[in-house]
This record gives sequence, C-alpha cells and structure tokens, in this order.
Amino acid sequence: MIKSANQHPVFSLISHEGNTHYRVPPYQREYSWQKPQWEELFDDLVESESAHFLGTIICLNSTTDTVEANVLELIDGQQRMTTITLLLAAIHAVLEAHKEDLDDDSRADLANLRRQLIRKQDGQPRLRPQRQGHNLADYVTILNNAGLPVDPKPVNYRPLRKVARCFAHFQSEISDYAVDQGIPVVEAAQRILSAVSRAIIVKIEVDTHADAFVLFESLNNRGMPLTPVDLIKNHLLAESERRNVMDVDAAFKEWNTMLSNLGDNYATQERFLRHYYNAFKGQLPPVAKATLATRSNLIRIYEVQVAAGVRQFLDGVVPASAVYGRISGRNSQELPLDRELTALARAQGAPSYVLLLFLMVDQAKRRFTDDDLVAVTRLLTNFFVRRNLTGFPQTYALPRIFMDIIDELANDPDADVSGVVLQSISPQSVTDDAFRERLLGPVYEDNSDVTRFILTSLAEDAMTKENTQDLWGREKNHYVWTIEHILPQGQNLPPAWQQILGGAEAARQAQDQHVHRLGNLTITGYNSSLGNKSFEEKKQRTDAKGNSIGFKNGLKLNEDVVSESEWTVKHIDRRTEKIAQRVLDRFPLSI
Repeated sequence: MIKSANQHPVFSLISHEGNTHYRVPPYQREYSWQKPQWEELFDDLVESESAHFLGTIICLNSTTDTVEANVLELIDGQQRMTTITLLLAAIHAVLEAHKEDLDDDSRADLANLRRQLIRKQDGQPRLRPQRQGHNLADYVTILNNAGLPVDPKPVNYRPLRKVARCFAHFQSEISDYAVDQGIPVVEAAQRILSAVSRAIIVKIEVDTHADAFVLFESLNNRGMPLTPVDLIKNHLLAESERRNVMDVDAAFKEWNTMLSNLGDNYATQERFLRHYYNAFKGQLPPVAKATLATRSNLIRIYEVQVAAGVRQFLDGVVPASAVYGRISGRNSQELPLDRELTALARAQGAPSYVLLLFLMVDQAKRRFTDDDLVAVTRLLTNFFVRRNLTGFPQTYALPRIFMDIIDELANDPDADVSGVVLQSISPQSVTDDAFRERLLGPVYEDNSDVTRFILTSLAEDAMTKENTQDLWGREKNHYVWTIEHILPQGQNLPPAWQQILGGAEAARQAQDQHVHRLGNLTITGYNSSLGNKSFEEKKQRTDAKGNSIGFKNGLKLNEDVVSESEWTVKHIDRRTEKIAQRVLDRFPLSI
C-alpha cells in the first residue's frame, strides 16, 4: 500500500534542482487555514533551536512523463504545503525588494528560492492549488506580486480572501520579527528562510487513490503517537526505578495527580510544562541553551529537572498543576477571581497563564490579595482583546513579555503587582488609535472568537438579574448563542437585500467590504433560522408560540438595529463607530 515513507527537509521536497510538481486534486476543500495556524507555524519556526517537524503529507504519484514533470497529488497536507510556500513567497518578496543589498551568496540563495517556488522547466508554480474559491488564481497572483516570474490571474476582491491574507500576514510577521530582534529585515528574512528550509516533513507516497484514502483514515483513527508529555513521564518513572529514590508506583500516582489537576486536554498539559519552567526558571536546575521552554526543547528541559531529583521535581510540579488547573478553568472555585480567569480564557489569553502561575503559586509569600489578582487578570484580558484583534505584539514575543514581568517581581517582592503589570504591558500594546482602526475593519474575519467575546461582553454588561442569559451555554459541543451577520454573508442574496443596497453589484460589494464589520454583527440563539432572510424578517422573526427569536430578542446590543427600517452600508458604518467606542471604553489598559 505504501510505496515509500521518508522524512525530508523542506528544501529537498521542493528542490530547485528537481522537477517535482505538487498538485492539489479538485475534490479537496479550498484553502482554509487562518491567522491562528499561520501564527503557530511562524512561531514554531522562529522558536525552534533545531529542525522543526512540520508533520506528514500523503502523496499519490500521478506522473505520466518523468521527463516533463514528476507529478504528486497532495491527498493530505495541502493546507500545510500551501502555507509554507506562501511564507517562502513572502520571504522572496522581502529579499527581492532588497536585492541590491545582497552579496553574491545571498543572490544565489534568492535564485534558488525562486526555483523552489517556480519550476525552471516550464515556469509553472511548483505547487498548484485547486481552482475552488479562486485559490489557484489568488495563489499565482500572489507569486507574481512577490516578484516571481509567473503570469498573474487577477480576480476581483482577491485581497479579502485567505491566500492573499496569509501572504500579507507573513510579510508583516517578517517585518515585525526584524524590529523585535533589532536586525535588518533582510537578515530576518534569511533567518526565517533557513528555519523553513531545514524543517522536516514526512512524505508518504502511495500507488492508488484507494491506498491513499485507506492510509488517511488509518492515520486519523489510530490515535496520536507518544507525545513529549508521555516521554517525560516515561523518563520520570525510569529514573525513579534506576535511582531507587522513590517507588515507581508512587511516582506514577503523583504524575497522574498532576494530569488530573490539568484535565485530559493534551494542549493544556504541554502548555503547563512550558509555563512552569518559564515561570520558575530562576529557581529550577539550569538547562543549557534553554532560555525559554518551547515544544522542541521540552523533553530536554525536563530530563534535566528529573535528573536533578525526582522528589524535588514532583514537589514542584504537582502543587503548581493544581494552581494551573484553576487558572485554566479545570478547578474553578466560583469566586470573583475565577470569573475573571474565565473571561481571560474566552479572550484567548492563555499565553499570560505563565505570569498568573508565578503570582498564584507565590501569593502566600507576597503582600498582595485576591483583589490584586482580579485586577491583574482583568488587565490581561483587556490586553489580549487588543492583541488578538491587532496581532500586536507578535505571538513569539509574548513569552518574553511575561517572563520579564516575572523577573521584575522576583527581584522586588514588595512591588505593586498591578502597577508593574500595567507599566510593562502598556508599551507593548497598540495605541487606542490603532485599536480603533482595527475595530472599524473586518473584525470577524480577523478573529471571530475574540469578536464573539467582545459582543457577548457588551451584551452581558447591559443585563440585570431579571434578564440574565447564559451567552456561553453549549448544546452538542456548540455555543447556543452565535454571531449573526445582519447583512448576510452567504452568496445569492435575496432580491429584498439587493434592492435596499442598490442592486446586485452594489450588494456584492457591500458584502465583500462590510459584512464582517462590528456594526453588522450581533449574537443570536437562532442563527440557522435567520440566514439569508430579509432585514424585516430577521427583525420580526418569531417561533411557533409567537416569541421573538430575531433581532427583537431582548438584548440591548440590538436596540439600535430593531429601530431601523432598512439596513445599508450607512447603517453599518454608524453602528460600527458606536460599538468601536464602547469597546475602547470597555477594554482599557488602565487600572
């Protein structure tokens, strides 16, 4: 079934000397990765101290003429490969723009990069996305814009779609990385190119489509291989037995206590181990060349911690895991602090858990109260609302921000905790003007989860004990209350919408440019029943008993919507400005 399965550096998979052509089959879904996946890929690459593992791709060899091209269909891995090549295109754009500053070796590297993305034999992209969702046209146009020798295929409103947004995101990441590292942008691009080129992908080739789909199902149903957390546990138990300092069963029981405190989510378990080291690095046995715990060095870090003493290691991580369980919502105590911690989680503030872990573990030794922790957590929530909508500061910069705060507090046990946190994060956050600018744009597309958090926060602020609704309730793993686009985002707008927006073309432009803005968004428990209905139908919608399930659902958030007789770009603009100001007031960076 499997023709071959080998690991390859990226530079050899898309070698400038080869004639391999990767083709995404037409039945594959369109490109769907978004900002969280782009950020994770970029951060993993820049943080990695060795060759980063990028995962597995499954290919079907569809070659008909080996002289013309070695054609591989991407049965699995098209999202990853598309994103990697878009990152390489962004690097090429930077280097091409500064070509005059490059030495001979760097110019040769640039030429090789060009051939990694565009095949010399026929001038075609080495990766060919499918046409669905304009993926191919957008991709080729982006390569052309990056200075690569390929004919563009321009289509309307390309900058609003994911392929173009991914490319623009990586261009911004490279520039921000250069500023963060204090190096020229050319050097930043070259560093990232080196990290991408040496990153590892496992390429599995199969003979038939049937083999490919069987293998795909097998890999997805078999379960995950041993994780770093599993390997650290195994090392702990082996050391317990080898050193005869602790009964293996007792060590295993304490390890399971730690996992029980953290819950079954592997991401939480791994993040705790990273945050524990980063929070208490100054108090733990030193690890060479590990100033920061990352996915790639986690095993090495904890091999050192366990080797320094099994009992010492467990005495540290087990109590800390109970605190982390509370921070992450596993062991909530339903106190004001827990409510703030819940808000922080909903605002995607997990990177700051490292700071809260340090504060809460050491709280007994310090002169601050739960009220201080409440104030700090609220500040962090406001910081992450701003950060996750604007993308600033960069994800890879966040650990250092919070570790610097930890260092400052560790050196001054009597410091005003809230004051130190505020003074440290304020300069790292965007200005109110920059935040407002992002709030006026397509926030739902930028970060739908944080947008939902903003809308629910504004709605909850207007509730009383007589009309309180649980806007975070779930049914079958989905939120009951979800974001509703007042002007629908779907295609084939009904005539009623086209009419009030000035015709079919004007309606399409209104959708493309305004549908994801704050002013066009609300929350409802009946999203599926509203859909593409007319504005009037959405306002007046009732259930079988005559209860309002449209915009007249009682939320103060909708008062200005239900008072309108039509819904146009002008109304979206006006409501966007109004809500943006409320968000600025609601999430300030102040105590």
